[in-house]
Amino acid sequence: MPTDAPSKRILLAFLIATGVVAAHAQTLSSMPATSGETLSGKRLVLSDAVKNQPAILVIGFSQQAGDGCGLWANALHSDPALAGTLIYEAAMLEKAPSFLRGMIKSSMRKGLTPAQQDAFVVLTQDEKLWRAWLDVSEDKDPYVVLLDSSGKILWHGHGAAKDLESQLRAGRR
Repeated sequence: MPTDAPSKRILLAFLIATGVVAAHAQTLSSMPATSGETLSGKRLVLSDAVKNQPAILVIGFSQQAGDGCGLWANALHSDPALAGTLIYEAAMLEKAPSFLRGMIKSSMRKGLTPAQQDAFVVLTQDEKLWRAWLDVSEDKDPYVVLLDSSGKILWHGHGAAKDLESQLRAGRR
């Protein structure tokens, strides 16, 4: 163990930095186990639904992010390279007044097939956990996470599909 003050400070800085990186990695690898409801009315916990299989999650935290999430979902479903990959959309409605949530969900259902409704989860709790897990910085953006079958995050980002889809595809390799 170093005994001079500069060496101790360097060692302390290294240990702190390592702890910060490890804490951040742990946050990203432990998806919140929040129970939600699909647009078809079924209870679903996303962390359980994606266990042991590759998956992509597209999550929005505002009405503005909703359109972007839809564009992501359309792009992902039409990409033949992603055939066999689970794709879930989620909308965080914790901040929406409970008396409006039914109308919001009804609006979200429009134009979606029953299969798409089964893969669209409405979350109404644990928003802080999800924001931390996704490192949310911009409510207006859709957030996208690519997971391998072990639950490891291969890629995550936020923004428009047209700008980021190639990065997501590269993350699959």
